[in-house]
Amino acid sequence: MKWQSQLTVNDTQYTYIDLAKITQDLGADLSRLPYSIRVLLESVARHQDEEITEDYLPFLANWQAETPTGVVPFKPERVVLQDFTGVPAVVDLAAMRDAMVALGGAAEDINPEIPVTLVVDHSVQVDQAGTPGAIAFNTEREFERNAERYQFLKWAQGSFDNFEVVPPETGIIHQVNIESLSDVILQKTHEDQRLLFPDTLQGTDSHTTMINGLGVLGWGVGGIEAEAAILGEPSFFPTPEVIGVKFINEMPAGTTATDLALKVTEVLRIEKVVGKFVEYFGPGYRHLSLADRATLANMAPEYGATCGFCPIDQETLNYLATTGRSSELIELVAAYAKANHFFYDETIVPTYTKTITIDLAEVQPALAGPKRPQDRILLPAVRQDFEQSVTAAVGPKGFGLSEDEWQKAASVTWPDAAPDKLVTGDIVLAAITSCTNTSNPFVMLSAGLLAKKAIEKGLTVSRTVKTSLAPGSQIVTTYLQNSGLLPYLEQLGFYLVGYGCTTCIGNSGPLEAQVAEAIEAENLLVASVLSGNRNFEGRIHPQIKANYLASPPLVVAYAIAGSIRKDLTKEPLAIVNDEPVYLSDIWPSNEEVNAYVQEYVGPEAFRAAYEHLFDANERWNAIETTTSACYEWEEQSTYIAHPPYFETLTKELPKPDVLADLKVLAKLGDSVTTDHISPAGSISMDSAAGKFLQEKEVPYREFNSFGSRRGNHQIMMRGTFGNIRLQNQLVPGSTGSVTHYFPTGETLSIFDAAMNYQKAGQSCIILAGKDYGMGSSRDWAAKGTQLLGVKVVLAESFERIHRSNLVMMGIIPLEYLAGESAASFDLDGSETFSIALPEEPVVKQLIEVTAQRIDGGTVSFMTRLRFDAPADIRYWKHQGILPMVIRKKAELGGTAHA
Repeated sequence: MKWQSQLTVNDTQYTYIDLAKITQDLGADLSRLPYSIRVLLESVARHQDEEITEDYLPFLANWQAETPTGVVPFKPERVVLQDFTGVPAVVDLAAMRDAMVALGGAAEDINPEIPVTLVVDHSVQVDQAGTPGAIAFNTEREFERNAERYQFLKWAQGSFDNFEVVPPETGIIHQVNIESLSDVILQKTHEDQRLLFPDTLQGTDSHTTMINGLGVLGWGVGGIEAEAAILGEPSFFPTPEVIGVKFINEMPAGTTATDLALKVTEVLRIEKVVGKFVEYFGPGYRHLSLADRATLANMAPEYGATCGFCPIDQETLNYLATTGRSSELIELVAAYAKANHFFYDETIVPTYTKTITIDLAEVQPALAGPKRPQDRILLPAVRQDFEQSVTAAVGPKGFGLSEDEWQKAASVTWPDAAPDKLVTGDIVLAAITSCTNTSNPFVMLSAGLLAKKAIEKGLTVSRTVKTSLAPGSQIVTTYLQNSGLLPYLEQLGFYLVGYGCTTCIGNSGPLEAQVAEAIEAENLLVASVLSGNRNFEGRIHPQIKANYLASPPLVVAYAIAGSIRKDLTKEPLAIVNDEPVYLSDIWPSNEEVNAYVQEYVGPEAFRAAYEHLFDANERWNAIETTTSACYEWEEQSTYIAHPPYFETLTKELPKPDVLADLKVLAKLGDSVTTDHISPAGSISMDSAAGKFLQEKEVPYREFNSFGSRRGNHQIMMRGTFGNIRLQNQLVPGSTGSVTHYFPTGETLSIFDAAMNYQKAGQSCIILAGKDYGMGSSRDWAAKGTQLLGVKVVLAESFERIHRSNLVMMGIIPLEYLAGESAASFDLDGSETFSIALPEEPVVKQLIEVTAQRIDGGTVSFMTRLRFDAPADIRYWKHQGILPMVIRKKAELGGTAHA
């Protein structure tokens, strides 16, 4: 291995790849490289092989800030999975074992080549809330619903090497990752030497980016890309631009990391950082706690960046100590980071593609909504913003309703109490949830202190508001209990409901029946407030159209206020004994909160919380399963099914698809998210997936969610483009999974239309606008699209992860040229498309598209082929990356490198 140097720490000698030697050899200036680019440079230098050669190093060592060139072959050191996205990934690995055996290979050839950790955190639903027994009830239901999935994961745990599972009731993947799983700097024995190198990772959750708060480079990928990484395949991506975000000054009293994250999200969305790295620095950087940095890093998907990187510094070391890491590890991290130029130096500013300055002193309390996380609203403007949105045109900031909406009211009748009344803008769900904020002791203890002061003032929460507390790890419960603040949250209804991603992923569970009936009776526009990172349409709860992101203390405050139409900066939260109580009366000071953090958040509590990370759950330990190399599929299972991707797999490369006579399956507008394309929430009775489950005699109570059924392609392909808020322009005025089936003129479900096209031997195309596929790293948004027979997606722009997922499933992403769109060419979706794709395409080639109109006329125009790296072309030739990996593993004539 070239460019080696030695380092001695605690009398032990280590070897590492020396960045200074690499850059000196290549005539480059190491000091001008962003820290995130340094991590990539070290990784590429260390992973030299036949595929990752020295030819890639100059693109990073001589990184051109304004116009980076070349591509990066990246091999992460670890992969993390959560169960929603992890189950289908493991299903694919199991199916690949079957395919290997069918081609004469060994099942064990399909096995993780790097450490893989799956955290079961997305399956708990808030079936019960507001009671002491909520967590026990929800957990019992979780195990009832997911017995097949958990049995499958136990099989994987025993059958695959390098594969471990963190069981339910432990915490959210990203919080467990940052608090326990990552050592920041890793070591392994290589050629009889102890080799040190940075931890890097990819995860099947878009918020994997949270780990960047710890100075660890990582980001979310679709399950398909994660599977490739697990099997030793590098991912290739264009050398990134790096946007430097310079923080100055300090945040004022009364603001939180959530407020900062919403500010950064708003600013960076406007700056269009999609597909770029973001790196934080500046004199204000040192004033941010690591939990604050983690909150910022977590929100990277919301501002569109690949990652929000926070370089290692003294605060990183302090956090490692606080979370109970060993002093030996902390010394090793410090020594290596300083020796190899990864330790943040405020006096030397790297060169960035662009620098954006954010004054921390200007951060103000805020919410974001009602439909997108980038739509920040300062706290004093929330009421007015909501009221304007009610009658504004349908869109991210509008519901398109008439003035009559203000006259609506619904009575909520209780069997044991006086009736309540609901009106437009009332809050019916308030949730402290999600990895974004629950990993931050400052905001969680702020919420607890605010609850304490609220109770002392005699404040209460209406029964019409569903309240829940879903921490990201058990450490949160520990310090809330030890500080004596948990009982105050409970008195306001914020009882523990589970450790997992609940409301933020759509696992919010049902509202009280009387509340649900009242909303339905008047079709009432009601609201939720949650401390999560996502509030896309149809995601939080099917009956709640206005959803707002807020810090945990503001979630509690709005639960008390009961309406999004209250200006919490001027109006009282409530009147108690004829006295108004204002938010300012109960908001805790920074000094109060920091005193609680210092006293109750420490290494002993963290060590206790994580001492039995993998074996503390007795229900999980009791699950019995087989230990066979190949999984024994159960044909009747509605959770786990053998996917069809490898049914026609042969040694030879398949012939390219003929891209002619493509019918439009859906014509979509801007900001279509992966939640629109592949919803994760509840399955309705009248949906294509619901009808399938009824045919299988599954009772409605056991439908569970799309997220939990991702191991069954029959259900997931029926759910593709199944979001109840999807607007397909082929059926004007419609919402949901419907389309115009052109051969007969019928309006059909998208699934039924797709199956009809497949029976007729016709392939399909999707037309879309800007930011297609923004949101979660949801591989089923690409898998389902492929199974519906879509060969091409033509969009104005793509979100990074979804574009990659499409390519890895063999789907061709085409992009209109700058300034052009469907409207430019008067395309209404009734046209039939042909694509002039050559047999040997090249990266970002211009491709001609011809659309034949129903009146016989045609229009032709050029588009950009979004194959962004040579590897994308290889994937397309193999009809996907997974068939390519199988051919490569089976060593079938070297076709994998065609």
